[in-house]
Amino acid sequence: EEIKHNAIAAAFQDPRFDPVQAWELPDLVYSVDLIKTPEPIAGPEALDPQKYGVIVRERGKIGLLLPMLEGIETVEEQVRIAKRKAGIDLDAKVELERFEVIRYH
Repeated sequence: EEIKHNAIAAAFQDPRFDPVQAWELPDLVYSVDLIKTPEPIAGPEALDPQKYGVIVRERGKIGLLLPMLEGIETVEEQVRIAKRKAGIDLDAKVELERFEVIRYH
């Protein structure tokens, strides 16, 4: 039930994108990522955007970015985007966590 709810919300309620239209359905590719338990890390050198997702935390703000995202090649990009998603200043020092996912296509 949770997967169905989140899929519908992603398709129709994500403010970053226009809602999915019926004519687009045959061309969509679906995947589900199960997030493994995050682990704290000392610094960005423990990240690899192709293997690990990242969680950034600063003063109650939290940003998360999945691993293996197209167009994100460097740790710096990964952390910057996660900070921006959380509304954290790009120069702010943050607590970092990393996680792996199990991706189903």
